[in-house]
Amino acid sequence: MSNAAEQTQVVLNNPMPETPGIAGSSSMELFYRRSHFWGRLTLFVIILMSLVPPLYISFVMDAHPGWGVIGTGLVGYASFIGIMWILEPITYYPTLGVAGTYLAFLTGNIANMCLPCSSAAQKAVGAEPGSEKAEVAGVFGIAVASLTNIIILVIMILGGTYIISVLPPFVESMFSFILPSIFGAVLGQFAYRTPKYGIIALIIGMAVLFAPIFSLIKIPICVALTIAVVLFMEKQKGNLNG
Repeated sequence: MSNAAEQTQVVLNNPMPETPGIAGSSSMELFYRRSHFWGRLTLFVIILMSLVPPLYISFVMDAHPGWGVIGTGLVGYASFIGIMWILEPITYYPTLGVAGTYLAFLTGNIANMCLPCSSAAQKAVGAEPGSEKAEVAGVFGIAVASLTNIIILVIMILGGTYIISVLPPFVESMFSFILPSIFGAVLGQFAYRTPKYGIIALIIGMAVLFAPIFSLIKIPICVALTIAVVLFMEKQKGNLNG
C-alpha cells in the first residue's frame, strides 16, 4: 500500500474530533442569514403589493381622495396604534426569534395566533425560552399555524356567511371570549415555571387597566413596570450583575 493510501486509511479510521458547538453555531448563522434575506425580501414585496391597489385606484381610476384626507386618517390611526409599531417588535422578539418575527409580522395575528403557537411548540419539545432550539421550534409552530389560518380563511371566504348563519346563537355569543381566553392561556403558560412573576404581572396589568391613564400608553406602561419589577427581584436574588 502506498504512503498516500496509508495516510487516507489512517484519517478514515481516526477522524478528527468535532469541536463542541461549532457545527451548531455555523448552522444557526446560516439560518439567521437566510432568515434576514427572505424575511426582508418577502416583507418588502408585501409592502409594494399593499401599495398597488390604492395607487391604482388613486391615479389610474382617478379616485384620489386628496392628501389632506389621507394625512388626517394617518394621524388619527397613528395616534391610536402607533405605539404598537415600536412596542410589538420589542416585546414579541424574545419569544418569536429572528425568523419567527419575520414570519409573524408577514402573516399577522401575532398576539392571538403566532405567539401562542410559537410558545406551544417550544413547550412541546421542552426548549428553554430564548434558546436556539426554542427559536427553531417556534418557527415551525408559527408556520403550521399560518398555513392552518390560510386554509380556514379560504374556507370562511368561500362559505363563511353560510357557516355563521347556521351556527346556534349560543355559539356566536362565545366568540367574544376567544381573545381573553388566548391571552389567559399565554399568561398561564409563561407563568407556570415562575408563578410569582405571573401573579405580579397580573396585578400590575389590572392596576394599569383600571388606573386613570390615557389608554394609548397603558400597554407600554404595563410592560415596562412588569419588566422593571422582575429585573429588580432578580437583582435582589443575585441572578443579575450590576
